[in-house]
Amino acid sequence: MVDPLAEVVTLLQPGARFSKAVVGAGSWRVSRSDAGQPFYCVLLEGACRLVVDGHEAIELRSGDFILVPAAYGVAMSSLTAPSEGAAETPPVALATGEFRVGDQDGPTDLRMLVGHCTFGSPDASLLVSLLPRLIHVRGEPRLATLVQLVKDEFHERRSAREVILTRLLEILLIEVLRSSAGTTASPGLVRGLADERVAMAIRRMHESPTRPWTIAQLAKEAALSRSAFFERFNRALGVAPMEYLLAWRMALAKNLLRRKEGNVAEVAQHVGYSSQSAFSVAFTRHVGLPPTRYMREQPDA
Repeated sequence: MVDPLAEVVTLLQPGARFSKAVVGAGSWRVSRSDAGQPFYCVLLEGACRLVVDGHEAIELRSGDFILVPAAYGVAMSSLTAPSEGAAETPPVALATGEFRVGDQDGPTDLRMLVGHCTFGSPDASLLVSLLPRLIHVRGEPRLATLVQLVKDEFHERRSAREVILTRLLEILLIEVLRSSAGTTASPGLVRGLADERVAMAIRRMHESPTRPWTIAQLAKEAALSRSAFFERFNRALGVAPMEYLLAWRMALAKNLLRRKEGNVAEVAQHVGYSSQSAFSVAFTRHVGLPPTRYMREQPDA
């Protein structure tokens, strides 16, 4: 059976580009704005509050993992935040390589890893649009095991520590992206796959992207009426079924064109278009340039 999330993750090529170990104590608040960079946080000890632009505040506890595939504004604070007019408390670099927030003396009550991941695919923005805007994972045994490994590596300071941490974080990212049960996710593929009826339709689209799907056919696959399916799909993924199908077809097309696996007419057929001209119009509208030009501008493999 086709695994839609595995296909998206494989094309995304996630990796841990940058991580920063942070310890804290007392009252503190920091914020930053990054132009769409994927942000993650692993809470190893303690608790804190996180606010991502466009979302309600989230209280994070030890073992929690947050992934925001395209973050723009992120603010973090102690549970008892400083007063409204108080200045932010920027992290202070320590000799150990860690950063400390809040009180600079005495024992700490917070330990976390924060950073940015990368999506190696040149089509990352298109693929990220299929994912939830925010994923908060709590109470997942497999993730708890991985977080514990990160925590142990964080504490031990053994040789090759940075290499191991990078690999563990990459595995964490993939595990988070594929987690659905027990995950608090905003609308997107993860949430859609957690709904058995909607998931069936998504799998059918991924199994047969060339099929001329209609709402009625997809509703039948999901064993729902057309109206119930359309509303349920929209609520789970945040986009209409045909919009999701178009985004997935364009992601496949870009990957094929980039790898120069066939000419434009062959790629059009491979992603469900019987007419090269219809494919070219759809591709140009969705991607911003014609497929012939897109393929021409890709470097040779």
